[in-house]
Amino acid sequence: MKLGAGLGAAAIATALDQASKAWLLAHFHATGCGILREQTLTPYFQLVLTCNRGISFGLFNRPGISGLTFAILAALVILVLVFWLSRAHTRFLAAAIGLVIGGAVGNIIDRLRFGGVIDFLSFHVGAWYWPAFNVADSAICLGVAAMLFEGFWLRRAALQTNRGTDVTP
Repeated sequence: MKLGAGLGAAAIATALDQASKAWLLAHFHATGCGILREQTLTPYFQLVLTCNRGISFGLFNRPGISGLTFAILAALVILVLVFWLSRAHTRFLAAAIGLVIGGAVGNIIDRLRFGGVIDFLSFHVGAWYWPAFNVADSAICLGVAAMLFEGFWLRRAALQTNRGTDVTP
């Protein structure tokens, strides 16, 4: 049952990511990575069409490093996550791991289709811009945050309940 929760979260995250990118490509009449396009929606938010050929926040976004290389590395990480998912003790942790898996799969699909990851959500305050990101990146961040929450707070609460003692540092 926990495995199903994780795989379900992964499937939903991947589907939402790919659907949002398909919508964006149609919106900008584009077929993939190419010319940067932008549309300002609010004073602090833009839709952009950009391609990240590197890893998180554009690190290693330079010629000579193949999108296939990053796709293979991400696939290895996914294998480790699936193993962890198979051993998850709670549905909450399984869903969190599933979000990370789904986000990674969504970005791998982009790397294989376009040679890089399509990013399109761009927030800024004045001249300070957060790097553009996508739904897959959001799923990964939410999944990691949920894993941290589960690891730090939910386990501590369970220990307190089971032992009847204070486990604060």
